[in-house]
Amino acid sequence: MEFFKSKTNIDFMGIRKFTALISILLIGVSIVFLFARGLNMGLDFTGGYQIQVDYNKAPSTLVVNKALEAAGFHKVQVTTFGSANSLMIKLPIQKAQDNQAVINKDGQSPQQLLKQKVEKALGNGASVSSLNYIGPQVGKELATNGILALVVAMICIIGYIAFRFEMKFALSAGIALIHDPIVILGVFAAFQLEFNLTTLAAVLAVIGYSLNDTVVIYDRVRENFRKMRKASVIEVVNRSVNDTLSRTIMTSGLTLLVVVVLYFFGGPSLHEFSLALILGVVIGTYSSIYVAGVLAVLFGLRRESLLPPVKLQDDQP
Repeated sequence: MEFFKSKTNIDFMGIRKFTALISILLIGVSIVFLFARGLNMGLDFTGGYQIQVDYNKAPSTLVVNKALEAAGFHKVQVTTFGSANSLMIKLPIQKAQDNQAVINKDGQSPQQLLKQKVEKALGNGASVSSLNYIGPQVGKELATNGILALVVAMICIIGYIAFRFEMKFALSAGIALIHDPIVILGVFAAFQLEFNLTTLAAVLAVIGYSLNDTVVIYDRVRENFRKMRKASVIEVVNRSVNDTLSRTIMTSGLTLLVVVVLYFFGGPSLHEFSLALILGVVIGTYSSIYVAGVLAVLFGLRRESLLPPVKLQDDQP
């Protein structure tokens, strides 16, 4: 199925200097926000309590939030969980709750005291069905493992591209894949959106999505080098992007449609996850053309790098 009935001939590479400036600006602004404001880490990384509360009838998250703040809880996050009658409450660790081994004079643990305090604040009709504690040390390990997952994924991707195509493509794709998560993290840092494990999963998914689009373009570049013997590198890359344009628009458009619906109708708990995917689809599509493709040309992509070597038979070429 083709989105366009006739072949397009858009000069994507003609504005590569302008898009390079945009990319540098995006990376620069994102890094400034990451260092100046930092990421608003969720409880998965900082530690805290996750409390599931069940109600007899659907509660108002705004009313619950105000009731908890009136009871002395600060920086509370309340979202629907599972069904309309269940809520997930996230509380940061209070200084007095850091030592989980402490037992009070009545023989109650901090978790039991917290459960009683939450149920008292919410009143009748609310019951705590589960209360999970995430220690700061566990949060640090999750953050370390998340960074390690990103690094390992990048190394494997660069190795795969180098094996399937050649090193210029591998370096270009690697830089393009670094470009995407930095911009996404920059947006999260700028607006202080919560960054948790589900958001990290979205960032990793974006890396895979962007790579898929990049590989499709690279594969068409290699194919067109064999067909367009007299064309320049710029012409071949342009033709390859135009050849895959229908596929890019349909794939990116449908994916974007799904994640936008997820953002608006998936509930507050999925806002950050779906927003990261929305940013990733847009930025990933852009970087596949204007970062991965342009950098391959800049690094000196040549026809000889992708064509198979000429075999000699009987000492004759």
